[in-house]
Amino acid sequence: MMKIVVLPGDGIGPEIISNTLKVLKAVSKKFKFEIAFEEHLIGGCAIDKYDNPFPPLTQKACLQADSILLGAVGGPKWDKVVSEKRPEAGLLNLRKTMNAFANLRPAHVYPQLASASSIKQEVLGNNLDIMVVRELTGGAYFGDKGRKKYENGEKAWDLMMYNTEEIERVAHVAFKTAGLRKGKVMLVDKANVLESSKLWRETVTKLATNYPEIELKYMYVDNAAMQLIRDPKQFDVILTENLFGDILSDEASMLTGSLGMLPSASLGFGKNGIYEPIHGSAPDIAGQDKANPIATILSGAMMLLYSFDMKKESDAILQAVSNVLDMGYRTPDIIQPEMKLVGTEEMGNLIAAQIV
Repeated sequence: MMKIVVLPGDGIGPEIISNTLKVLKAVSKKFKFEIAFEEHLIGGCAIDKYDNPFPPLTQKACLQADSILLGAVGGPKWDKVVSEKRPEAGLLNLRKTMNAFANLRPAHVYPQLASASSIKQEVLGNNLDIMVVRELTGGAYFGDKGRKKYENGEKAWDLMMYNTEEIERVAHVAFKTAGLRKGKVMLVDKANVLESSKLWRETVTKLATNYPEIELKYMYVDNAAMQLIRDPKQFDVILTENLFGDILSDEASMLTGSLGMLPSASLGFGKNGIYEPIHGSAPDIAGQDKANPIATILSGAMMLLYSFDMKKESDAILQAVSNVLDMGYRTPDIIQPEMKLVGTEEMGNLIAAQIV
């Protein structure tokens, strides 16, 4: 039996998670496998109960799980909490606890939703599909940081530091991912300025000799940000460090027209990954049956594929989502003229019903 730890989190998290569980239960019934869900707190709700965004009980459960399904964390309610106890700190601690060093964020444009993108159709092309592989546990987010007063005010620093091992392990993930796709990796860095980027380029170039079937190219991050808008079709797998990846993956996601359609996977050395939508907790629409659950449902599909090697089961979810879009059903964030507006619950029910 698969043991999945479920972390609904804050805002719309509980709504989108509950509808994802409907779909996963439908898949388990169709393909006759057993799955057990164990719910725990993370983020703001954990602060409210335990004064800790990632309490020990949650940490222990995650370490013992086969995989983790996460909703979203954060909200204005906790904006004034000290930084080490903010909801986002719980998310960072979860990633660090699970040693989830590689973040996979697909930016896939469904043909049914191509018109929802702010980018022209001729730029997007047909069935655009980009995968951003972002290093997740190093760089400026986890390096030494601080503030210090001086005679004219304050100075602050965030140290961006990487070692060879950190770069190699996420590069392996990018090359292997490219091997399942179009066989192309674009390393995005700032090697003309940053010493850490120079190490990235040297290390990835050397490692690429182990993957002769993969085409490796390089691009500076400022150019990559421009090229994602000018000609996104040129990209297959984008490999980059934590800070650049955070920015570029959000930019790539907007090619699709809605954050509500995009899943992600955060992977470490084992099969126990963290699967979550890339959007936030959207507290302004929480409890109003307006949230789009598709990104979280697709995260569940990624979980079946990457943590359990269940390709046909994962594909069944992808097909169910596509079928429902073909039928014209849309949540508010992706509504189009002459389409049928539905809420969170109905969208979840429709997709689950397509798992037959």
